[in-house]
Amino acid sequence: MADEWRVEVDLDDPEHGYGLGERLRSLNLDDEARERLGNRVLVTRDGPRMFLYTSTQDEALEAERVVQELIEEDRLSAEVATTRWHPDEEAWEDVSHPMPGTDEQRAAERKRASGEDWEVRIELVGLLEAVELESELREEGLTVERRFSYVLAGTATEEGAHELAERLRGRLPEGTPLGVEPNMSEVPDPRFVMFDRARPGIARDLGL
Repeated sequence: MADEWRVEVDLDDPEHGYGLGERLRSLNLDDEARERLGNRVLVTRDGPRMFLYTSTQDEALEAERVVQELIEEDRLSAEVATTRWHPDEEAWEDVSHPMPGTDEQRAAERKRASGEDWEVRIELVGLLEAVELESELREEGLTVERRFSYVLAGTATEEGAHELAERLRGRLPEGTPLGVEPNMSEVPDPRFVMFDRARPGIARDLGL
């Protein structure tokens, strides 16, 4: 998948913003700006907010410089930022936010996109059992991760996690370690809640 970059311009003055937006959308710029932007930059406007889309970082930086020059020439005030599309998280992130480089980081971004704040954690006796359970839960439409013999299934709420844990308890061998925990990619302080020791409402007790 090709990279996608976006320069975001938030003008303080909507009246002036429309004027600058028209200049950008029609590419009615000076010769230097037209040459630097060219037709590789897609410009859109939504009121006082403008977006310039590019396929490379160099083009995005170039577009940002052109916008900054226009803002200064017109004596406008605006906030300008360059962002990059994160496909796993399905969100535009500031360029200071690095792209995920590992499977774990990509999984964390997918969790943030899904809004799954809780997980059910199951420890199986072996790799084969974990792979089988992972496949079964995926077929049920759940977001699942596996780390060797550990399987984690995501849910949107604490209550949903406990319901899933109850259901799994009925189909797994007796004594299988099974717990409910907050999604660690969303919670700053790691806190683990064992299923046998907690019931719905623990989120309120933890201040979540």
